[in-house]
Amino acid sequence: MNRNRRETLKAIGAAAVAISSELPSASVAAEDSPAMQKASLPGGEGLPSGWRAMRKYDVHNHVMEALHEPGADWSQTEDLVEAAEKLGIDMLCCSRPITGGKQAGNSEVRDVNNSVLAAMKRYPERIAGFCFIQPGNGPAALDEIDRCLEGGMIGVKLYNQFKYSDPIVFPVAERCIAHGIPLLGHSGHVTDARTQAAQPQISDSHDFCMLSGRYPELSLILGHVNGGGDWEWAIKALRDCPNVYVDTSGSVLENNTIEMCVQELGHERVLFATDLTMEGCVGKILSAALTPSQREDIFWRNFQKILERRRT
Repeated sequence: MNRNRRETLKAIGAAAVAISSELPSASVAAEDSPAMQKASLPGGEGLPSGWRAMRKYDVHNHVMEALHEPGADWSQTEDLVEAAEKLGIDMLCCSRPITGGKQAGNSEVRDVNNSVLAAMKRYPERIAGFCFIQPGNGPAALDEIDRCLEGGMIGVKLYNQFKYSDPIVFPVAERCIAHGIPLLGHSGHVTDARTQAAQPQISDSHDFCMLSGRYPELSLILGHVNGGGDWEWAIKALRDCPNVYVDTSGSVLENNTIEMCVQELGHERVLFATDLTMEGCVGKILSAALTPSQREDIFWRNFQKILERRRT
């Protein structure tokens, strides 16, 4: 577990290089490619055999375009799906949040969710939807959850417009519990003044723990553990919040993230995700010091158990 920073980053880099080197030729078996043979993780074992065929559910991803509009440009979503196919990602859980601190109105929220519904319709075997909502919209926010679930979505996504410890979020949590669906939240324990000023309502682990303490039956997912600020603090602060999961997405491919999540929280609370950093986030699961069973749990089984809690 106690690899130093250089060793771990070298391992993740080797995994990502092996993956990206192979991607142009999907017909070449991963474990037999030249890049695969050159890549080496700590101990020299290389990438796990058959890594492409391992089932993977990406719990945190996005569609970016207005896909529901006539003449929509599908190129970015097509690239997303193609990347998933080449990386062996079976499910992409996508939302289209309105970012920044802006409080969006009902029509704007409905508009972005319609794009996700369009992507689900076009790629029903690959894209699952998370419904973005604004708790400040009151009963209309709860109605939007119901509408999106009727359209086939599987969860709810919040951004940074309100802290999740704010009572305004409580009705959203209760609606998720009523349906037995997960609540995924944008997160970050930010420490620099610039980011704090840009995202004054961003939630960190304390906010997630306060919400989970009030609603222990809620499946609550702390988004992109490597996506905002002090990730080591974020992990440790979740020790006593057993119904908060962490997703492994984030563009920061940092030393020992996965091992620390497993050590501090248990591997059952860790969910594979990319948030569009697809090769790197696959690589950091493949390069982590995990047993085959732990790796499979993180890649898909842990989230499958959450999905099975849904009430029809």
